[in-house]
Amino acid sequence: MTKLSVNINKIATLRNSRGGSNPDVVKAAVDAQLFGADGVTVHPRPDERHIRYQDVRNIKKIITTEFNIEGNCREQKFIDLVLEVKPHQVTLVPDAEGQLTSDHGWDTITHADYLRETIQIFRKAGIRVSIFVDPMVEMVNGAAETGTDRIELYTEGYAREFLTDKERAVAPYRAAAIRANELGLGINAGHDLDLKNLAYFAQNVPGLLEVSIGHALISDALYLGYENTIQLYKRQLA
Repeated sequence: MTKLSVNINKIATLRNSRGGSNPDVVKAAVDAQLFGADGVTVHPRPDERHIRYQDVRNIKKIITTEFNIEGNCREQKFIDLVLEVKPHQVTLVPDAEGQLTSDHGWDTITHADYLRETIQIFRKAGIRVSIFVDPMVEMVNGAAETGTDRIELYTEGYAREFLTDKERAVAPYRAAAIRANELGLGINAGHDLDLKNLAYFAQNVPGLLEVSIGHALISDALYLGYENTIQLYKRQLA
């Protein structure tokens, strides 16, 4: 079954809006795994507008499920944090400084040398590496050349098209996944997946190992409750 990693950035955003420690981000990580999540994802940014670097350190001390740290590996501070904390997985995202949210994958051909060098830094430390890519077969081919363990398919395009033509929406992701499977790459996915579109995506993307979901899941939890929402998302992956 595809694993669910809960991204808790939005909980940190709520905390930071008032200062202090309410809601408690570390407790949110503990509760996510208690409520059935297979992992916890955080995405620290240099301005610490949601997850703070110290949050990452604190969560690592208590995490018992998979811990995934996403971020921009062009930032030396991010590289240093990952090597210090040693999560189970690091997901490399090509964010620009000050970017509101991730909005594209790596050009794995143009940046092949850089990615290859950076990925080896993390792999030598025993950390599994995933890189954010758009659903394009040529980008998957390029990813395989970098030495990454996995790719994470950027799913905003799928979510946007899903309500008008779900088959057309999923087609490039299916093709990218088939190629990734042929190349021996693990497949993750994330961005704008929700209770409406998740099951269809999981059913039609072969070899999908893990999805990372934050914004939609935390938004649903406001109405449905945190524990119940995690279980609802898990059922979409069954």
